[in-house]
Amino acid sequence: MNSHIKQLTSLAQYKAQLTDLLYKCIKSGASLGFNIDVDKQQLSAYWEETNTQLQSRMFLGYFIKNTLVGCVHYTQCQKQNGLHRAEIEKLLVHPQYQRLGVASALMHSIENEATKQGIELLVLDTQTGDKSEYFYQKVKYTKSGVTPHFVSDSKGGFFSTSYYFKILLPTSQINKTACGVASLIT
Repeated sequence: MNSHIKQLTSLAQYKAQLTDLLYKCIKSGASLGFNIDVDKQQLSAYWEETNTQLQSRMFLGYFIKNTLVGCVHYTQCQKQNGLHRAEIEKLLVHPQYQRLGVASALMHSIENEATKQGIELLVLDTQTGDKSEYFYQKVKYTKSGVTPHFVSDSKGGFFSTSYYFKILLPTSQINKTACGVASLIT
């Protein structure tokens, strides 16, 4: 498989592929901030808005040949006391390419990029019980809590959201910088 991951500094030329990717993931049951009855125009507008915010985001695309089949991005916290952390958003893999290592490769790459940028903590959320929750556990994210009644579907049903984190520095470095408090995290 001729594949590669690259940083996207503009989404304009990929908007149609990103819209289709997000649409197919939602239609396959993924909870990604949109209800299953969303139309592609709403998703296209989402990517247009995201494109205007790339200065505070790291955005990676996974390509097979020239086709975008996966993506992930993070948004770095802009608070003075939170510049060391970022939130993972929209890990997407086209349903046809799931379970082939695309998501793992994207997460590994985004973690490496975050480390290069001085980010020490990644956080994310996902619908409780969704297959993505098990994936994040597999790639060593730690569940920190659940909020019930957090998201709703188009039929008025409510679902919980699970929160995860991953510290990117080795524990030995964390212990030095956190005055021993982090020694509770192993």
